[in-house]
Amino acid sequence: MLMNNLKAQPVIISTDPGIDDAVAISLALFSNDIDVKLICPIAGNVSLEKTTHNTQKLLTFFNKEIPIVPGSPSPLLRQKQNASNVHGESGMDGFDFPIPKITPDVSRTAVQAMHETVSNSTVPVTLMGLGPLTDIALYLHLYPQDSKNIHEIVLMGGALGRGNLGVLSEFNFGVDPEAAKIVFNSNISIRIVPMEIGRQAKIMPATSEKIKNLGKTGKMFYSLFSHYRGGSFDKGLNMYDVLALGLILKPEIFEMKSTYVAIETQGAFTAGASLIDLKGYLGENSNAEVAINVDTKQFEDWFTKMISKTI
Repeated sequence: MLMNNLKAQPVIISTDPGIDDAVAISLALFSNDIDVKLICPIAGNVSLEKTTHNTQKLLTFFNKEIPIVPGSPSPLLRQKQNASNVHGESGMDGFDFPIPKITPDVSRTAVQAMHETVSNSTVPVTLMGLGPLTDIALYLHLYPQDSKNIHEIVLMGGALGRGNLGVLSEFNFGVDPEAAKIVFNSNISIRIVPMEIGRQAKIMPATSEKIKNLGKTGKMFYSLFSHYRGGSFDKGLNMYDVLALGLILKPEIFEMKSTYVAIETQGAFTAGASLIDLKGYLGENSNAEVAINVDTKQFEDWFTKMISKTI
């Protein structure tokens, strides 16, 4: 939901690219309705060094000058994990990117950069979380006064049911449960697309073939998809992170539910589980709007149209 149709919504992206992150970032760069002010890579799918390098590669590929400020190299309290088995050793295997020419800013932390961006903005800023929530949590903790100039937090993460990192934990929240808990306790407007919705929003084989012919971006996506282990070319590729962008740009394709989301941090087997309380068992007031369905046909149409904008 845009603050003003005549003015692009400023956005800060916290991300751990990652193939599906790369897709979301790429499309965000070419939207007329949002203005990406800052990208903060974080350790997650692969190491911070690799996610930073991948962000540099993407911006160089598109010749976009957007500040890159690296974030946290590990979760708040826990050992870091990665998903290189899904995204490849580099995090973005499958395409020969040009040598990066965009240099990250290491003179300040991601949290400082977020604060400077939000506090200096004349329009409330949206925070988009596409990876573990370590940096967003640190930012909200250290600069609570900025909350008045945060429009909303839009996230891909959590699970309505079973997980993909643990039995009940989805990767983005499960890597840093303490950070996720801080974010959901922030009293800031949150919209979230859980893992299962990403598995609904598949890019089917016929669409993948169409994408391949959509200019340099389509060729790049197709090459990355060939190394992506989130689904398959034969049965459809799961699109996760780009759905967070969809919540901002195409909200009408989602069925949303206002509910309470709790993050488990204590369980020996369930740490990182997102308790999305759709039936009100916990008796708490809503703290998030959660996507519970997506129109898959409209999603594929929107997705290919967005790629066309990058040509």
